[in-house]
Amino acid sequence: MAYDEGMAQMLRDDLADHPFREQKMFGGIAFMLAGNMVCGAYSGGAMFRVGKDRMAAALALPGVAQMMMGGRPMSVMAECSPETAADDGLRGALMRLALDCVAELPPKVAKARKTR
Repeated sequence: MAYDEGMAQMLRDDLADHPFREQKMFGGIAFMLAGNMVCGAYSGGAMFRVGKDRMAAALALPGVAQMMMGGRPMSVMAECSPETAADDGLRGALMRLALDCVAELPPKVAKARKTR
């Protein structure tokens, strides 16, 4: 599953003022702050970690749905189509929800890789 590089670049630009890092995930690319996923680009569009408390606000935005993985709803992740994500206002609203969510999470320390 490939992701749209243009979508990924929009997310990079949105996060330019934050010390994010990129990580391949879910067949796409995820953007992490302090080890926690904020958002990502994948073949279906964009995903945002809005958290349970902000999910209703995210779902109130046009074109936004709760993300499904393996047929199951992800309680903390919202998704939108490439067309919705291309709207600066909608993407910005989702990004604010995601950044607020991640700001409340403790930083994750990278685990040491196992050696064989």
